[in-house]
Amino acid sequence: MTAFLSYLRVLATFARNSFVRDMTFRGNFLIEAVTSLGWASMNLAFYVLIFRYTPMIGAGTGWGRYEFFLFFATGLLISSLVQTFFMTNADELSDLIRLGGLDFILLKPMDTQFLVSLKRIDWSSLPNFAVGAALLAYALVELHYAPGPTEILLYPLYLACGVVIYYSLMMTMAAATVWMGRNLTLLDFWFYLTNFNRFPMEIYGGPYGLPLRWLLTFIIPVLVVVNVPAEILLRPLRPEMPRDWLLPAFTLLATAASLALSRWTFQRAIASYRSASS
Repeated sequence: MTAFLSYLRVLATFARNSFVRDMTFRGNFLIEAVTSLGWASMNLAFYVLIFRYTPMIGAGTGWGRYEFFLFFATGLLISSLVQTFFMTNADELSDLIRLGGLDFILLKPMDTQFLVSLKRIDWSSLPNFAVGAALLAYALVELHYAPGPTEILLYPLYLACGVVIYYSLMMTMAAATVWMGRNLTLLDFWFYLTNFNRFPMEIYGGPYGLPLRWLLTFIIPVLVVVNVPAEILLRPLRPEMPRDWLLPAFTLLATAASLALSRWTFQRAIASYRSASS
């Protein structure tokens, strides 16, 4: 318990220091926040344009205008949390290795992965969380749908699973920097990988789409990140329907496996690390 409280205090210190640093350069903070909001707004405007010409994303999928807005809002909530807490740190890991900053982190009497993952918090990415929450509420009102207690409890759980899966995949790629020396394509590859989550998994059908859907669900579990929490909120779970609970159960398993893989990869990478001064 004492160790847990120590980690919470360190996290609070990271959050405070990051906020002070951001507020020192308020103009830069505002520009980054506006840019982040602009990206979300342009994506939303694109989807609004799509629904002017079609009532549904994918024939017979059930993802109509407001169902899809709920899906998009769920993606915003998850991605904003990942970008706020983890993206900048994962991207800077290669510089820590190349410039010797990792040497100092390894000397700290705390878990190295924790320190590397959370040493800087990007507060300018958090406004997208507010946009996602507002869009989620708007979609539910327009759908005239009030989630039940089970959905209200499970939705945050699966949001957290989505964050953990994204974090695990990101840190697995970032840890490879130890062996590569420098990784300048992490953000590009991350964009390509998560781009498949812009639409529900039901659109990946046919002879070409199904293998991709299978790969990005059961091998690299990207598609479950947004689809599962969005479907849980929209469609009540029915125990007698295997499809309703098999994919959520797999998502829990995929979350644990992804986190274990990222932990194993990071520890192997750190064991292979050689000090920049050596």
